[in-house]
Amino acid sequence: MNIILFEDIPFFPRNDERYQHIKKILKKNAGDSFFAGKVNGDSGTARITEFDEKGLTFEFISEQPCRPLYPVILVIGIPRPIQLKRLLRDVSSLGVSAVYLTGTELGEKSYRESHLFNTDAVRTTLIEGAMQSGFTALPECEVFPSVAGVTGGIAERFAEAVPVLLDTVSPVCTLNDFKLPSLSEAKPLILAVGSERGWTGAERNLFYSAGYTVCSMGPRILRTETAAVAGLAVILAKIWS
Repeated sequence: MNIILFEDIPFFPRNDERYQHIKKILKKNAGDSFFAGKVNGDSGTARITEFDEKGLTFEFISEQPCRPLYPVILVIGIPRPIQLKRLLRDVSSLGVSAVYLTGTELGEKSYRESHLFNTDAVRTTLIEGAMQSGFTALPECEVFPSVAGVTGGIAERFAEAVPVLLDTVSPVCTLNDFKLPSLSEAKPLILAVGSERGWTGAERNLFYSAGYTVCSMGPRILRTETAAVAGLAVILAKIWS
């Protein structure tokens, strides 16, 4: 954890991972301070006022406003739940503005019924990624039933989006060679990555019809989480160059 995030109340109970981290890793005591931030809010210094067997209470001093996420939206065919949890944590730490999870024709339907979607597990995982990054902002996470639903939703929300389909089938260029235009909150890059069995021909046609540029990272077929993180690394390098 490179920043300790909290939400509304400046208190961590004893069974909270943040309490244990501050006690065992940071080795802090009452009167000490640590780097903290409010989820989707300011970052600054937290001074511990009480630290006992019940929990940890602190005072927060705001020092820096929330820094924005990158104008990059990741579209992902829903992967296995254990992979999804790792993926959400990693892309949150990388700073994408949103993750749109979609059902696919070849994807396992039971993955959509994962407890991750019925509990606070998704939000908790996104917070873990943000704490790794040292930033406070969390990406939006939304689930769509199908490729038609997610492409249609993006078209309605972002008329100027720059859509890219990461695929080994019929790419027009490598992702590294893709000419990235200026991006903004209203004009985000959309990077679509398939689930473990890939896209069907019908789904590819939906992406083509929606104006997605097909890019590849070579002929090898990668795991969903590998392709997503590697693809984002290429895009972020372009944004920073």
